[in-house]
Amino acid sequence: MKILLFGKTGQLGWELERTLAALGSVHALGQTDLDLQNLTTLKQIILTTKPDVIVNASAYTAVDRAEQEKEIAMRVNAEAPGVMAQAAKELRAVFLHYSTDYVFDGKKNSAYTEQDATNPLNVYGQSKLNGEQAAAESRGAHVILRTSWVYSLRGDGFVSKVLRWARSQENLKIVSDQVGSPTWARALAETTALMLAHSAPSPYDYFSERVGVYHLGGLGSVSRLDFAQEILRLDPHKEEQICKRLEPALTADFPTPALRPLRTALDCSRFSATFGVSLPTWQEALRLAMGD
Repeated sequence: MKILLFGKTGQLGWELERTLAALGSVHALGQTDLDLQNLTTLKQIILTTKPDVIVNASAYTAVDRAEQEKEIAMRVNAEAPGVMAQAAKELRAVFLHYSTDYVFDGKKNSAYTEQDATNPLNVYGQSKLNGEQAAAESRGAHVILRTSWVYSLRGDGFVSKVLRWARSQENLKIVSDQVGSPTWARALAETTALMLAHSAPSPYDYFSERVGVYHLGGLGSVSRLDFAQEILRLDPHKEEQICKRLEPALTADFPTPALRPLRTALDCSRFSATFGVSLPTWQEALRLAMGD
């Protein structure tokens, strides 16, 4: 299996480059290799590489900055995936694309399914939704994986920030009204690889019968506050913490240029029923990540 991976330097892309290597040859590109705003070069690279599978883990993820840089966010998150999907179809290659829980408005009181209506609250969410739609318009063998609250101890995500804050502040204010499904990047990459392994020896035919949007996040849901409490409990170097108290706060206490959806837990049952694999619970994944 020949795999072309975009976004190799991100939290997920870094894990994917290593995990997907077990399936065949991986040609991985990052920001320094290609500007995804250059759509002509992007298509040329794909057609020259001739992959069996394109995995797009790249994205414009600066949620607040996207409010001022809408054109760039749309080019990277919407137009580039459309080009990838169309080129994949021309090559009879699979297009695997990651999207986000931010396509929802967060007003539902239970976990979101793939059938729920989308309604992004910010430019980032809209750009990712447009990317989903662009991929679907290719009518090729595409799979879109919506995920939530992705973290790794390599990057500067929520887990790393909480650990850093706990070493510099005695009191931490963490929002309690945001609820999601925390997703460890390594577990997401490993589950992606298992899904792709099941598609051999004919990935295009396999995914042609399973086209569509799937939710894939850590099983279960938790508030940011309770997630932070579990992070500190599992911290392998608790002796370095000076934090004595976590205080609940509201999202409204921290005004930002971009609105955040409050409740975006994902129902991932469709993915597990279709592909026979699933992510671990968010608690188990966090325990594994912290012990790594």
